Amino acid sequence: MNWLAYFLLFLKASLLSTGGLGNLPFLHKDLIALGWAREADFVTAIAVGQVSPGPTGLWSISLGYLTFGWLGAGLALAALCLPPLLALAVAAFYHRLETLKPAQDFMRGLSLGVVGLTLAVALQLASTAVTDWRGVAIAAGSLGLALSRRVPVILVLALAALAGFLFYR
Repeated sequence: MNWLAYFLLFLKASLLSTGGLGNLPFLHKDLIALGWAREADFVTAIAVGQVSPGPTGLWSISLGYLTFGWLGAGLALAALCLPPLLALAVAAFYHRLETLKPAQDFMRGLSLGVVGLTLAVALQLASTAVTDWRGVAIAAGSLGLALSRRVPVILVLALAALAGFLFYR
């Protein structure tokens, strides 16, 4: 069994899941397909994970032990811990970077670019969706209600749908 490939399988499962038993489908598919695990290994690992104290995601470490011994348990543990540690490192780097003036200027420019693109797409969509005075009235009324910030968005959508139903029966 290739220990690097084994580690990468657990890392992939950890990166693509949100914890708990979320990595089960990835590990099951990959380890069974390679012949590195049996169904009984999964059942045992999940049972051990459920009766053990702590997070339910630790069942993966039991699976690592059952399929590759102590090295497998260590590789599974490292693969489970690496994504959160990387997230902490990125967050620490971001907190240092966000206070720099060039980074703030870049984000301000990026925000303006996003607003411009959003407006351009909205106008293009509106030009195909709004074809007569009734559509203009619904769009203008919806925009006015949304900009007032006094009416919840879901109510604005419901009122626009009702107006569309009444105008276009």
